[in-house]
Amino acid sequence: MKLNRKIVAGLILMAGFSALAVAGGKKDGAATEIDAIKKAGVLKVGVKVDVPKFGYKDPTTGVISGMEIDIAKAIAKDILGDPEKVSFQAVTAKTRGPLLDSGELDMVIATFTITEERKLSYNFTDPYYTDGIALLVKKDAGYSVLKDLAGKTVGVAQSATTKKALEAAATEGGYSLKFAEFASYPEIKTALESGRVDAFSVDASILGGYVDDKSVILSERFSPQNYGVATKLSNKALAQFVNDKVNAMKSSGELDALVAKWGLK
Repeated sequence: MKLNRKIVAGLILMAGFSALAVAGGKKDGAATEIDAIKKAGVLKVGVKVDVPKFGYKDPTTGVISGMEIDIAKAIAKDILGDPEKVSFQAVTAKTRGPLLDSGELDMVIATFTITEERKLSYNFTDPYYTDGIALLVKKDAGYSVLKDLAGKTVGVAQSATTKKALEAAATEGGYSLKFAEFASYPEIKTALESGRVDAFSVDASILGGYVDDKSVILSERFSPQNYGVATKLSNKALAQFVNDKVNAMKSSGELDALVAKWGLK
């Protein structure tokens, strides 16, 4: 009987150690994502390089700058103690998701619109900027509203939310549009200039970097676009850390200061 009691006591003690190990494992696992960044000594961030004011690479100097670049640097400072310890990788609407999935990037800060569908695949922070879809057209084309483009071709970015939003607006208005998809914004602008498309559509702030003396952004706005920092769906601890940082920047006025710095509305 005494032996049995010792065995039982031993089993209880082992169970206790196991529970502590599991609990400790969970704690360590939660910290692993951020620790891995610290160990690497660099924060890997996917950004746009063709969107003036958000993420734009100067063709002369090779320097990438913009509001989203500044947000990435602020996050790097909190994790690594140095805002310059960031490795920026150019992404497009089509490549940013796969690069997150593969682990090549720690996060994406690239005018990435938050949608319920995308939340099934990635973590998103609360919005750091809100925009609306707009249209850039040639001044001499005579277009004033989306309906004027009925039956015309609109240039949009691959894998962006733009096409779906405009299709919904056109359907509601009782007309249809044609679409041509491109890999980058400069390609769409070139297509507009050459007449291959009748309009260039994406978020208004992005279009602001492509308007010139021969083009104009129409006043209509469609489907509010909330931008969030995206991380891999399994990286919950990193997602929480970054979300806390974004909200801290909101509360402190740092985000408003960046909006003003880059001339955004």
